[in-house]
Amino acid sequence: MLIVGEMKLSDVIHHDYTLVPVINRFDIKLGFGDGTIEEICLEKDINLGFFLTILNTFHDTQYFPKEYLKSFPAEVLIKYLRKAHKSYVEGNIPEIKKMIEVLLSLSNENGKTLSLIKNFFEEYSAEFSKHIIREEEVVYPYVLELENLIDNSKESPLPEEKITNYSISNYEQDHEDIEEKLFDLKNLIIKYLQAETSETLLFEETSYALLRELFVLEKELREHSRIEDLILVPKVEEMEKLYKTLT
Repeated sequence: MLIVGEMKLSDVIHHDYTLVPVINRFDIKLGFGDGTIEEICLEKDINLGFFLTILNTFHDTQYFPKEYLKSFPAEVLIKYLRKAHKSYVEGNIPEIKKMIEVLLSLSNENGKTLSLIKNFFEEYSAEFSKHIIREEEVVYPYVLELENLIDNSKESPLPEEKITNYSISNYEQDHEDIEEKLFDLKNLIIKYLQAETSETLLFEETSYALLRELFVLEKELREHSRIEDLILVPKVEEMEKLYKTLT
């Protein structure tokens, strides 16, 4: 199903509830009534084309219009990517940590698998945090400054060597698909996590919930990386080439 502007947003969520966190990143919260996507975007001053493209990208893995996504300003892409970062850091990661702590509280003291899972995820979240900080403090500001300089070049010539201390190629070299590392964690849970407790039912329910949350995070990060690697990076490479012709 292709999601289009004439559809009611409530119907879209009924069809694919996993889009709720994506919709939230555009500051659209539940309780929006019977409005169509087009009406809601107009009311909230959201770029309709970008919103629909992001929804369809998450809804259908075969849908990924690279050239169309590259046509949007880098500022629009980065605003969305930053919102996604916030949802991971304030939502997904703490929720997963909480579930692991619940399992530990239910388990016997010699729960070696759970201790391994906890340590693995702590290392993963620390690496994930460094990855996000690098993007937020280095990559995104560089891209925004580059775009701003190019946009303003029509009014005044660009100063030579204004941006020389960074290139998007640096980002390509150290940009890891960290969502792939979640596979090992899921494997630990699927193959080796057993209920070492008298509260078996609660333990199993929490284990299933933890596994679901990991699958959700993995899917989210996969789509996030596609936008960064296949849209943002090529777009910035083109901007860098343009910048050199203007200086």
